[in-house]
Amino acid sequence: MNVLVVGNGGREHALCSSIQESPQCEKLFCIPGSDAIASIAECHPVNINDNQAVVEFCKQRNITFVAVGPEFPLTNGLVDDLEINNIAAFGPDQKGAMLEKSKIYTKEICDEYDVPTGRYKKFDDFEEACEYCAAISFPAVIKADGLAAGKGVIIAQNQTEAEQAVFKCMKEEAFSDAGKEIIIEEFLEGEEVSLFSLVDASGFILPLTTAQDHKKINEGEKGLNTGGMGAYCPAPSISNDRLRALSNQFVAPIVKALQNRGIAFRGMFYAGIILTKHGPRLLEVNVRFGDPETQAILPRIRSDVLEILRAASIGKLNQIKEIEWDHRYCMTVVMSTKGYPEDYPRGTPMPNLDIINLSPDHYVFHAGTKKQNGNWVSNGGRVLAVSSLGETINKARDNVYSTIDQIEWKDGYYRKDIGYRYAK
Repeated sequence: MNVLVVGNGGREHALCSSIQESPQCEKLFCIPGSDAIASIAECHPVNINDNQAVVEFCKQRNITFVAVGPEFPLTNGLVDDLEINNIAAFGPDQKGAMLEKSKIYTKEICDEYDVPTGRYKKFDDFEEACEYCAAISFPAVIKADGLAAGKGVIIAQNQTEAEQAVFKCMKEEAFSDAGKEIIIEEFLEGEEVSLFSLVDASGFILPLTTAQDHKKINEGEKGLNTGGMGAYCPAPSISNDRLRALSNQFVAPIVKALQNRGIAFRGMFYAGIILTKHGPRLLEVNVRFGDPETQAILPRIRSDVLEILRAASIGKLNQIKEIEWDHRYCMTVVMSTKGYPEDYPRGTPMPNLDIINLSPDHYVFHAGTKKQNGNWVSNGGRVLAVSSLGETINKARDNVYSTIDQIEWKDGYYRKDIGYRYAK
């Protein structure tokens, strides 16, 4: 079949790398793609936020299956328009994607179906939110309701910081329309785990794996939130039995809640969970592969990734008997441009990127690069996602940092403590 991957980042580079290995993939396309992805897929500069342009592209290229990477095309109803035109797609329809588009929507489902989550209040009025900040204990968490590229969560240590965060969201509009409504939530302490489950339209749930992301820009989980500075898979604290139990506790009731609303969720159900001393609590739901978690998950899958994704899209997940995994850990470290997530330069050179020594267990996924006069340069904030497999977390960490040591990039920055919770 002809297959299309939608997106242009490190997640999509990893998806293309896995999908192109499937014997079912006759030809692979990617829009808009990137110079790096162009080595494994035919890329075209189609606007992925223009649903009709994407549909027309699929018709012209006889594409029968689409894997959607980023969240905005999903919340924009791309899957709805593809399926109206009999093009199968991996990802939820627009109604299903509300789980990620609105934190308030998801919180209210949790309230209704007794899904454990942090205590919260929602606000659409600036003055009321500030008044509430004077009456709560700290630390507290201020969250923009909508899509904010992983950056719309602010932990406030005191009333002043909380009011500044509310101002940033609601008055300064730092997160655009995403911050018109906000949540002020209790601060939860514990180990955070990303839980990934596949779901099809029948409601069948296939728990996939766990990962742990590192959101802060600085070592020790300090500084500004980013889209993610590294990840590893699986989370050592979560056994296969606990993986299934968490999926039953957090994924199943929300999928059922959507069914009761006439919404048949399908695609990736990515639950952010925190393991508190009072039990696990839901932090958020995303409805697509995570980034950079994907770059740590896919190198471990030995089964046909295209077959798995397609089964989720056409209601046949129950026919996937078992997913074959590499038993080793995989760790991903993101290399960003110095200055990210604030102002940063573009076009900084990475002169030896094409000639570094990569064994089969090491990967360099391009998140924000381009070719300039035949040479690789940076073209974004998060630029590379370097991944390596290893028998232990320690070995995976040693392997990934040994690869990074080979990369010449004087304007690059990366955290040196990815995996700190378990790597010693």
